[in-house]
Amino acid sequence: MYPSNLAGTRFKQTNKVLFRASTAAPFLLACFLIGLPCVFVSGQAGRRSDASVQGGVLLSVVAKRERDNGLVITGKQLAVFDNGIQQDIRNFSRDPSPARIVLLVDNSLTLRADIDKLEDAAREFSYEIYEGDKLLIVGYDEQAEIVADWTDNAKGIEAALKGFRKKGQPHLFDALYAVADHLRPLSGQKRVIVVISDGLDRGSKTTFEQILTELQLQDITVYCVQAPDRTRGAIRRDVPKPKQVIEKLAEGTGGVIFGIDEPREAANAICDELRKSRYVLSYLPSSRPFGETRHLLVLGDQGIVVRSKTMQPPN
Repeated sequence: MYPSNLAGTRFKQTNKVLFRASTAAPFLLACFLIGLPCVFVSGQAGRRSDASVQGGVLLSVVAKRERDNGLVITGKQLAVFDNGIQQDIRNFSRDPSPARIVLLVDNSLTLRADIDKLEDAAREFSYEIYEGDKLLIVGYDEQAEIVADWTDNAKGIEAALKGFRKKGQPHLFDALYAVADHLRPLSGQKRVIVVISDGLDRGSKTTFEQILTELQLQDITVYCVQAPDRTRGAIRRDVPKPKQVIEKLAEGTGGVIFGIDEPREAANAICDELRKSRYVLSYLPSSRPFGETRHLLVLGDQGIVVRSKTMQPPN
């Protein structure tokens, strides 16, 4: 058994402290309430923001050159579109701050990946994270349970991975919602979920649309380490196919997809990207429809690859 678990969409409260928000020194993210004033306040090294921006939008962005020539990327080399209208970028600065990375691992019985592969995929992250980064490892079937609490201790993580097992059905959407809910107190920090799964969900009360909206609202990036599709592409009623789930999670939140047979490459690329290629972009919308979803698109000049979430749901 794991040390703690999530029941429904919430972690069970135990004597073990699951999230020590008081030690994280978070700062307040600018609110996304459209039409209401908010102030960007910086409280963490490496994250700068424009305190004069009122009613603005703060957006996490991955930006990198196709060929690393050491040149700095600036806001003048990007274009941001809000509901199809190009916006003036007010601030664009690199964010080298530490990350909080959740590894969410599918432990369900029929997943087409053995326990050794799941352990390998999780283990690699413990050796690739940068100083200051922390990992939380969560396994899920009908429930989501903590395998290893927030830590950067590689040997401790490796020992905890022996708790992986395979049973039950994959309630992926419920597990994602529970993790997102408990990342909420860490708002203001760089928060990422790495889903190690084929994307299949069977039995969640949470819908895919609900969880994608929640992830975008909280600006949580999802990376995927994809296992082979156990349904082999079968059509599913009222639920996206597993492959579509993986693609939409990554694309909709600004993440990337890797194969489960390349765990070292995945861990190295994700951890490097979080520390070296993450930026914070802010802009003041030229039109601010109250209570409407914002469709977002960020583009870079030739030779610059840019990713961000594709939508900002209304608060």
